[in-house]
Formats: sequence, C-alpha cells, structure tokens
Amino acid sequence: MVEQLPKLLIVEDDEGLQAQLKWAYDDFEVIIAGDRDSAITALRAEKPAVVTLDLGLPPDPDGTSEGFAVLDEIMALKPDTKVIVASGHGARASALTAIERGAYDFYQKPVDIEQLGLIVRRALNLHHIEVENRKLAERSGDSNRVLGGLITAAPEMVRVARTIERVANTKASVMLLGASGTGKELLARGLHDASDRRGGNFIAINCAAIPESLLESELFGHEKGAFTGAIKTTEGKIELAGGGTLFLDEVGDIPLPLQVKLLRFLQERTIERIGGRRSISVDTRIVCATHQDLEAMIADGRFREDLYYRLAEIVVRIPSLAERPGDAALLAKAFLKRFAGEMNPQVKGFAPDALAAIGDWSWPGNVRELENRVKRAVIMADGKLISAADLDLGGTEDGECEALNIKSAREQSDRRMIRQALARADGNISSTAKLLGISRPTLYDLLKQYDLQA
Repeated sequence: MVEQLPKLLIVEDDEGLQAQLKWAYDDFEVIIAGDRDSAITALRAEKPAVVTLDLGLPPDPDGTSEGFAVLDEIMALKPDTKVIVASGHGARASALTAIERGAYDFYQKPVDIEQLGLIVRRALNLHHIEVENRKLAERSGDSNRVLGGLITAAPEMVRVARTIERVANTKASVMLLGASGTGKELLARGLHDASDRRGGNFIAINCAAIPESLLESELFGHEKGAFTGAIKTTEGKIELAGGGTLFLDEVGDIPLPLQVKLLRFLQERTIERIGGRRSISVDTRIVCATHQDLEAMIADGRFREDLYYRLAEIVVRIPSLAERPGDAALLAKAFLKRFAGEMNPQVKGFAPDALAAIGDWSWPGNVRELENRVKRAVIMADGKLISAADLDLGGTEDGECEALNIKSAREQSDRRMIRQALARADGNISSTAKLLGISRPTLYDLLKQYDLQA
C-alpha cells in the first residue's frame, strides 16, 4: 500500500513561482490555485493541512484585499488549516494583520525556498500533533483539548498523555510527579475519563489542605457518635470513589499513622470507618501526585517505603512549562480567548512584544502563573492587543539555580537561550539561528549536544 502524502495547497497567481514551489515539495501532494474561487474549491475538495497564500491575488494583485478575503474564508471553513501568508506589499504590517486573523506564519518575497520549506514542515508537524491531540481528547469526551483538558503542542506532553492513555485501563496505581501548577489534577481526571471507570466518581482531595485531625475522617469516613460532632454516619472519600478514581494530591503530606491505614487499604481493598468495627470492601483506584522528593522523605523516615511502592506502580513525570518550548504561547492564546469572552470582548490577541515576553519568561509558577498573568492582562488591556506591559513580567525571576563553574554556567545559559529562541521563532530553525546570531549548522550541533528538540 502506497503511503499517502500530506496535502499542500499553494495559492499563487505567478505561474513561474507556481512551478518553482510545486517542484520544491516532492514530499507533499501539491495542489495549485491562482485565485479565490479555485483556492476555496480546492480547500473544500482536498482538505489540505497546510496552505501557502499570496495576499496579492487577482483582481487585486497590487493590494491585499483579495488575499485577506481568501484567508477569512479558509478560517471560517477549516480553522485548523495552517495558513502561511506571503506579501510584497507592506509585508510586515500585512503579515501581522494576517496573524491576527488566524494565519499560522508568514514569509516575505522574494521567496527563500529553503526557509519557506522549514516553515511549511513545521506547520505540518504542528497540524499532526493537533490531530493526535484531538484523537486522544475524543476518547475522553472533549474534542477541543488534549487528554484531561490540557492544551499542548510539545512532544514532551504528548508523550505524557500517551503514557496515561496506555495505563488508563489497567489496575495499576499511578503517581504523577511534577512542580506545582503543571496540571497534575487535569491529567488525573484525564486518566479517569480514559479508563473503564469513567462511569464512576472522580474524587480529588488535597492532603496538604486538610488538618491532620480531619484527614482520616475525610478519607475513611466515620460512624455516628464516633467523636464529638459526629451526628451521622458519613462515607469517606475512598468509599465515595468506589467504582471510580480517588486522586490524592500532595500525598507526601499524609502523616505516618495514616499512611499505615492507607497501605492496609491498598493491600486488602477494605476499609473501616472511624468508630466502626465492620470491614467494607471498596473498589477504588488510587492516583496520587506530589511535588516533593518522596525518596528523600523515605530516607528521613517521613514516608513509608512500602506505601511508596504501592502508590508508585506507574510513575509519570510531568515537565514544567519551561521544559515545553512553544506551549506558553499556545496556552496563553487559549486563556486569552476564554477570559476575553468572559471579561473584555474587545481584546483579540497579543502584540508581538507580548509574545516575545511570554517566550522569554521561565514561568516558575508554571501553567497556573501563566493563566493568572493572562487573566490580569485581559482585564487591564485598553486596546485590542495585549502588550508586554499588560503582562507585567518585568524584574528578575527568582529561583534560578546558580552554576558552580564556568562550563556548567555556559551550558545552562546556552540551553535557556536556545529554548527561548525556539519558542519565539515557533520552532523555525532558520529564524532561531538568526535570533541567536549563529549559523544553522551550529544550531543543529547545539541541539544535538544538549539533546534539545526543535
């Protein structure tokens, strides 16, 4: 069976350039259109993943009105299409307007075939990731988001989602490890929704937010009269999640005496309520999360080793936002769309300096910090575009580790700068190299040396 090539629609009225572009993409099925009608007809019939669009089309070859009309129709008919616009007429202003109206990227004439090829293939890669994300999401009941409601185009997070999908229908206990604000509860809910337990309850409890004196009752429940104020029999969270999933966030904060009782449940799958004498069988799957170093806590005697191995049958490590190049901008756009609809409909997007600031910031508070910053910016913005000032990201970031020697300091700086440049250039190698002031071969060598992905 012959593998089907991805489709690329080239909307260009210059016949010479049509031929040049067509022969440049032998790894695509290329469709050519020279005007608006033929472009829209091809879009409907062929459903290409990527479109290159010359804004100067007849009957307005010296302007941009016809090109923008084509762009608007593409976005209305097939908004997931990655449109890359070209214009020789006030190129930058037109290109930025096109981006605001839904275009993926732009290039300037005269055409640099190699650079355009990189942009096209990057767009195709993103389109493939989004298709994968939608397939994963459809299985968890939400067609617009990745597993558990996470939005990502980062291969690191796609791998996390795939791992969770693979273990969802097993009986294994899953431990999610990651910094605060990385989306552990969303992934836990995604695991539940992707499992055969989706018909049962998903119950989440933050073990760090409940006083020790109350945590046992919250988890295991109590009988009437078990203690002062126990005026009725109450089921605990483990029982309430019977047939479903219990998510224990910050499991490292469970006190040692209660760890023993939790271990007994995991071994025997029975519980006793406080004040009760009857063993109750409960079929509840445990998913837990923590940002703490449990192995260090085990060494210090603050966490039971046997409980750790019961909880950590499958360990999933969640990368921080700084380790997911490009995701900050993607998430910021999703947050902007939501908050603008709720609080400030005049806001339509981010100004270029705001996108640069989002790419440069290391987001120590991860996705939660980004969400709060965008929410504030939407409220404070005076115009249609959010500026860097609206995001209020000035000042020195805290928490950056100091390198102990010149070599490690240089490597740490190189990694940070390359990731920031990749995010700002949306993964385009040529643009990234220009931002860094190095050649493309040098950038490829650095990517390989530091095991970074474009």
